[in-house]
Amino acid sequence: MERIYIGDLKDHIGETVTIKGWVSVRRDQGKMVFFDIRDMTGAVQGVVLPKSAAIELAKQTNRESSVAISGEVKQRPAKNAQEGKVNGDIELVIDGIEILGAAETLPFEIMDDTAGINEEVRLAHRYLDLRSERMQRNIRLRSELVRRCREFLFNEKFTEIETPLLTESTPEGSRDFVVPSRLHPGKFYALPQSPQQYKQLLMVGGFERYFQIARAIRDEDLRADRGFEHTQIDIEMSFVEQGDVMSTVEKMITGAVEAMGYTIKEKPFPRFTYAEVMEKFGADKFDLRTPEEKEKNILAYAWVHKFPFFEKTPEGGWTFTHNPFSMPVPEHVDQLLQKKNVGEILTTQYDLVCNGYETGGGSIRAHKPGLLKAAYEIMGYTEDETQERIGHMLTAFGFGVPPHGGIALGVERLIMNLTGETHLREVQAFPMTRGGQTSVMKAPKSLTAKQLEELHLQVKPPKKHG
Repeated sequence: MERIYIGDLKDHIGETVTIKGWVSVRRDQGKMVFFDIRDMTGAVQGVVLPKSAAIELAKQTNRESSVAISGEVKQRPAKNAQEGKVNGDIELVIDGIEILGAAETLPFEIMDDTAGINEEVRLAHRYLDLRSERMQRNIRLRSELVRRCREFLFNEKFTEIETPLLTESTPEGSRDFVVPSRLHPGKFYALPQSPQQYKQLLMVGGFERYFQIARAIRDEDLRADRGFEHTQIDIEMSFVEQGDVMSTVEKMITGAVEAMGYTIKEKPFPRFTYAEVMEKFGADKFDLRTPEEKEKNILAYAWVHKFPFFEKTPEGGWTFTHNPFSMPVPEHVDQLLQKKNVGEILTTQYDLVCNGYETGGGSIRAHKPGLLKAAYEIMGYTEDETQERIGHMLTAFGFGVPPHGGIALGVERLIMNLTGETHLREVQAFPMTRGGQTSVMKAPKSLTAKQLEELHLQVKPPKKHG
């Protein structure tokens, strides 16, 4: 018999159907057994009557077993209807049960909110944690937001393009995760911290409007809102100025979240300079909501722009604040080229802030080789070192590169804004623990001797402290 989704059962009242899903609740009342069964579309109550051929199997069916259930869909009498409950006015009179996957006793209760469960236990059994109502809602919400953003970008003439996962190490940024090369002994690839250079090269390649739902991997110190891996909606556009990128992103975010039923505090999004927010809030991440708006989960988006281009290093030199490929604001182009008043140079960097989180960041890029060279000189790179780092970019920019700019929006941060969650692990399917261990699987772990030999690697024991 063809499977019917639980969410469609009201269209089949009076019919005998088969549903497939999980047993959320089993109530054995001796002569009768009641079940709550759920699938991805909803839940329904079923009853096994005393004379049913399924009564003995019903008594042996454990909660969270996956099952195929057949029976007649019946309208419940008004006095027995469960008001406010989806499918509360119907029930399934069960005449057949097939246990597709029997469940053992659960290591923790998943019908309740699992946020308070020990992290290691939760993530070791993440597949069970994901069955909980909150995690189902969060992950499906994430999928819907990404889908809506993707559809918007396609409608705006963007092309979705994948960029490499094995790339060149960039030691001037965050720490890279590196991958040893078997074919080139002693040399390493790096996993991408972002597709930054590739998306700019796609602008040189004439695609004009690119996007990607990109994985970004950085060996950073772990925090509640930051992990080794995250996903970003990565966007780059040719022949644009700062306002064009910001306007496009506003339209995308506004259209997506309002279609999902959320309310935005202020449109267009307010814009602040970095100097203004530091004076007003003391930080470049801030929450514009009132206490009442926080309770209603209002979304308060805002832009921050005109950031300092450079900041001092502990050694007394200069490094970039956001991105070495950024264009300075027009009035500071000459200062950059002349390398004068470096601490006063402002960049075209813009950050999108929402409800106290930095949700995205981007800039108009320096598309002229002289500007890139000057930025690297300010940071103390010699001409040879600059060529080693970005010679391929300088070469590419000699072949008719268009003015361009873009942004990367953190998917996890966007979903944290929508859900009110404060930890990245609550909006990722398989996050890391705070100690950097993977969910379910046992990584990181040692390689075998054969693997080390193939990769021409030797592992030294860690140094003893004290």
